[in-house]
Amino acid sequence: MDVMIASITIFVLAIFVGFEIITKVPPTLHTPLMSGSNAISGITIVGALISAGAGGMGLAKILGFLAVIFATINVVGGFLVTHRMLEMFKRKD
Repeated sequence: MDVMIASITIFVLAIFVGFEIITKVPPTLHTPLMSGSNAISGITIVGALISAGAGGMGLAKILGFLAVIFATINVVGGFLVTHRMLEMFKRKD
């Protein structure tokens, strides 16, 4: 039970810290930040694939499958947004 409380506490603190960091980022840094978050989501996909591919048909396998789906959506969406933002900076001669 102590491990669960510690995990929930870390998760809630990470939410607050992440929100504070993201709201303080100037608009000129959004594209590099998006690229960094895409790399992190790629790592999430690897972990989710490991979890989904584990033996048995337990809750971890179902959550791993859902994590693969959501992380893939996040990576694809991030790349599309980054590509669109970079297109805005191209010179139109």
